[in-house]
Amino acid sequence: MKDWISGRNPVYETLRAGRRQFFCLQIGQGVQEKGRLEEILRFCSQRKIPVEVIPRDQLERRFPGGQGVALEASGYPYSDPTEQLALAEQRGEAPLLLILDTLQDPQNLGTLLRTAEGIGVHGVLLPLRHTATVTPAVVHASSGASEHLLIAQANLAQAIATLKREGLWIIGLEGSQDAQLPGQVRLDGALALVVGSEGEGMRSLVRQSCDSLLRLPMRGRIESLNAAVAGSVVLYMIWQSRSYNGRR
Repeated sequence: MKDWISGRNPVYETLRAGRRQFFCLQIGQGVQEKGRLEEILRFCSQRKIPVEVIPRDQLERRFPGGQGVALEASGYPYSDPTEQLALAEQRGEAPLLLILDTLQDPQNLGTLLRTAEGIGVHGVLLPLRHTATVTPAVVHASSGASEHLLIAQANLAQAIATLKREGLWIIGLEGSQDAQLPGQVRLDGALALVVGSEGEGMRSLVRQSCDSLLRLPMRGRIESLNAAVAGSVVLYMIWQSRSYNGRR
């Protein structure tokens, strides 16, 4: 299975991560070879990736918003939860995982992956089916952050049971009055944050597997934030609870 990744940042990050096989780079005729594109071409030269120049309008028709560049690569290299926990141990940090329960919108998935990578999440878990997966659209929406993350697909209920045995606390994000407010839930230590689907939230078995439920307080007229925004807010709360210092 092969993917076509388009857009300068997604292509650059895919090449920089180096976790896929690369077959061909296409650039639009007349694009200026400077900035990010210059760096992309340098990568291709170093790794002997063929470069094709094709009419720009043809490229834009195939990849709208692709900024005149597209990369043919192998499919996304999924990980597994044991690798994610091993990464936390390697970094000398308490594990922090993000579990996404049947999220449907590629844009929401991409946004959450970008936030997760930005705060140093050790891994992301997706269910085996009924979910958005790491497609080229998601790579684009994450601005290439997906390429630097360990993302696994698993039976979530079973995976959560395994994570609990490893000492992780499971926190589910939802808007019900049964859920606690941020000040009432410890967000430091080894934990996994569960974000449910846009319309239905967490499935019942996943919800029942959570050790605690968290809701974000709202004072405006709308009832809740969307899944990507709410999940991103809580991820930054978790980072702050871990004595974030603003350094990489």
